[in-house]
Amino acid sequence: MENKNPKFDFDDILIQPAVQSSINSRKSVSVMDETNMLPLFTAPMDTVTDLSHRNIFRENHIHSIVPRTETRHFTWDDCTKLNGWVALSLDQFEQLFGTGRALSNSVKVQICIDIANGHMKRLMDLVRKVKDKYHSQLLVMVGNVANPATFFELSAARADYVRVGVGNGSGCSTSVHTGIGYPLASLIYDIYQEKGAHNGKFAKVIADGGIKKYADIIKALALGADYIMCGGIFNKALESAGHTYSANKKFEGYTVPGDQVDQYSDEVRTAFKMGSVFYKKFRGMSTKEVQAHLGNELRSSEGVTRMIQVEYSLEGWVENFIDYLSSAMSYTDSKDLQSFIGKPDWNLITQNSLNRFNK
Repeated sequence: MENKNPKFDFDDILIQPAVQSSINSRKSVSVMDETNMLPLFTAPMDTVTDLSHRNIFRENHIHSIVPRTETRHFTWDDCTKLNGWVALSLDQFEQLFGTGRALSNSVKVQICIDIANGHMKRLMDLVRKVKDKYHSQLLVMVGNVANPATFFELSAARADYVRVGVGNGSGCSTSVHTGIGYPLASLIYDIYQEKGAHNGKFAKVIADGGIKKYADIIKALALGADYIMCGGIFNKALESAGHTYSANKKFEGYTVPGDQVDQYSDEVRTAFKMGSVFYKKFRGMSTKEVQAHLGNELRSSEGVTRMIQVEYSLEGWVENFIDYLSSAMSYTDSKDLQSFIGKPDWNLITQNSLNRFNK
C-alpha cells in the first residue's frame, strides 16, 4: 500500500497573520462575491430551506438551494422560471435537460445535481453533454467528491461548481459506515495546490460538510474554497425551514421538544428574543425518512435525524460572520475575497496548541 502524508482538518491549523497589514479598519474590507452575496450556500436540505422561505436566506446575502423534497415534481417550466438554485436528482436532471430542449436567449437556469457520489462517469458524461448544448445559460453544480482528481475531471466536463467533501456533514454517516472520505481541509488545500499543474478553467470549489463554527468557514476560504455550504449551522437559526418546537416544560431542563410552533410568527420571534427555548428537527437527505418522502426504494441510511436547540437568529449569525471574516481578512492584509481565498499562510498545530485557545 502506498505510504501517504497524513491529512488534516480545520482544528489542525491556524491562519498566520501577514507581516504587515495596510488595512486600518475591517470596515474597509469587502466580504461579498461579485453578485454582492456572501461566499455561502445553504445545503439543499429540507430542514434548512424550502420554496416558501428561501428568500429569507437571500435577503441575508446567502445563496439558497431549493431541496429535492420540494422539486421532485418540478417540470421544465418550473426549473426555467424559478429565479435561483434548485436541486434535482440525476435521473430528473437527465429527463429534463438531457433531451436538448432549447432555452430562450434571456433564460439562465441554476441546477444543483444533488447526489451523494459525484465520482460516477454517468454524471461527468451528462454534464459534458448539457454544457455542450446550453453553455453559460445553464449553471451546473455537482458533487459530492472526495478525490482531488475528480474535481479536475468535473472541471474538464465544464461543471460550474463542485461540492467537495464526503462523510463530513453533521447529517451524513457515509464515512462512519463505509470508510470512504477525505479530511475536508486537506481536500480543499490539495485541490487549490494542484490547480497550477492543470490547464483550463476550473469549477468553483464549494466546501461541503462538517462546518461547525465561524473559524471553520474562514479557514476553508483561506485554504482555497470559493464557497462554503452549511446545513447544521443554518438549521440552528430560528428562521430555518426545519419544523420548530417549543421546549416541553413537563421534562426537567426542558430538554424534550413540546408543541410545534410557527417560527416566523411575531409571537415566537419575540419569545426567542426574551429567552424562550425552541428546538429544530434536523435530518440528512439520505435518511430513510427522506427516501420515503421522495418515493424512493428504501435502502440502508447514510444520514442521521436529530433534534437541535435553536441558538440564534439568522440575521444575528450573519452579522457576527461578517465581522469575524472581515477581521481575519484585515489580519492577513486581504481587501477582498479574491485576495483572501487560498492566499494566507497557515500552520499545523498540536493538540496542546488547540487546547490553549479552544475555549
